[in-house]
Amino acid sequence: METGGPIGSKNLADMVDEKLSPASIRSAMAELEAMGLLYAPHVSAGRLPTDNGLRLFIDGMMQSGDLSPEERTAMTPHLNGDESMEDMLKQAVQGLSGLSACAGLVVAPLAERAVKHIEFVAISEEQILVILVDDTNQVENRLIPRPPGLAPQKLIEAGNYLNHRLRGRTLGELRRDSEAESAKLEGALGQMTADLIKRGLIRDTAKTAMSNSDMVAKSLIVHGRDHLLDDVAAMEDLERVRHLFADLDRQKELVSLLSEAETGNGVKIFIGAQTPLFSLSGSSLIIGPYQDDSRSLVGVVGVIAPTRTDYARLIPMVDHTAKLVSDILSRHGS
Repeated sequence: METGGPIGSKNLADMVDEKLSPASIRSAMAELEAMGLLYAPHVSAGRLPTDNGLRLFIDGMMQSGDLSPEERTAMTPHLNGDESMEDMLKQAVQGLSGLSACAGLVVAPLAERAVKHIEFVAISEEQILVILVDDTNQVENRLIPRPPGLAPQKLIEAGNYLNHRLRGRTLGELRRDSEAESAKLEGALGQMTADLIKRGLIRDTAKTAMSNSDMVAKSLIVHGRDHLLDDVAAMEDLERVRHLFADLDRQKELVSLLSEAETGNGVKIFIGAQTPLFSLSGSSLIIGPYQDDSRSLVGVVGVIAPTRTDYARLIPMVDHTAKLVSDILSRHGS
């Protein structure tokens, strides 16, 4: 964990308190290797922990440290009250990146802009192109599935209906308004149906409900990529870092992965090949969720580090930063 290099039985025999021979340690290492917890990078080399070995160590053996008052102070953003949410998040991730000497990152909710115009275009039997123009005249295109049997004329009617009702509102606001109206109509329809059934004019039939998933747009902020290069010792490390930079460019996948952490509290750790995103880069992702003033989970903050990093030190850093951001957003929103 300290050097990142494979360790041999002779070195371990000199380090451990118990009197064990190098031969006994080699036998134990062979068993751990057969269990998939250690591996040898070369035939005659010592052993390194696998991703599963690191997971076992972190979950069952490691004791997390704590931050000193000086470290907590260094990580606290210096705010004057006029910063935007994005500026506050950038300051927080810069403090985390600087103290941890890792690449810091934060996933933040994007501010939803008001939509000025919307248009639906059927481009195939399976897909519809949605063209959005916001109040700053920026154009965004999105592909959505096309319901079976939907006629092109219906798309024109839907666009005309929505454009008439937009009036500077966001799609989220329009969707919520539409859902509220639908609920009212369903309630009225349900009452009318109940009356007709009671009077024996129609039969009771099974009803099904359909709900829409709420897709929340996210943005990704990465700070301190140069820290990923601080520990390069050989050309193979450079190749691993190259893979990592390529992984970082796959922003959509990273945002999707980070968003998984928003479903629960506490720091989460994704080690190397345990997630496809970092399978080739030899890196780990340590992230914690943060909340807004309503105590709803809205994003995650964390670091990208080598798999053999000091997890006991980084976990409290990430946890403290996530709580700092939650506290700032709580004060900012109140």
